[in-house]
Amino acid sequence: MTDTYMSIGSNVGDREGYLKSALIKLTKNSVIIEKVSPIYETEPVGYKEQGKFLNAVVQTKTELKPHELLKVINTVEKELGRERLKRWGPRTIDIDILLYGDVTINDDDLKIPHERMWERAFVLVPLNDIAPNIVKGGMKLSDIVESLPDKIGVRLYKRDWYKVV
Repeated sequence: MTDTYMSIGSNVGDREGYLKSALIKLTKNSVIIEKVSPIYETEPVGYKEQGKFLNAVVQTKTELKPHELLKVINTVEKELGRERLKRWGPRTIDIDILLYGDVTINDDDLKIPHERMWERAFVLVPLNDIAPNIVKGGMKLSDIVESLPDKIGVRLYKRDWYKVV
């Protein structure tokens, strides 16, 4: 079993409901949810003319290989109505693999660690809630988060929103 970290987000319809549904669907596809961060609300990145996002990060365990996990994620997103019409556009659900054990992948379909995760407060703040001791470049995640200029825009929305079984 490999430890993984994934970000989940939604800014359309029942945003919290989509986050919960995504986790339920992942657990039915060989993914074990270990920890779930609080939900945070954030302004959209890139395309600004859309609703605010709810974002969270989950720690999971899986026996799926990285590309198998990506295939499961794409299926879950499709089942929950995700349409890829506009880059950074509105979405019912967005699931990204942030980290997969100590694996590094850089191909056309998958980049692990996620290529923009270290630039995004909406990813790092919730990741810090569940894994503050992750280290990048000799710095602990908790120290990286403290130095983020845009963390103010990451507002706590809800704690204890998903019961890990």
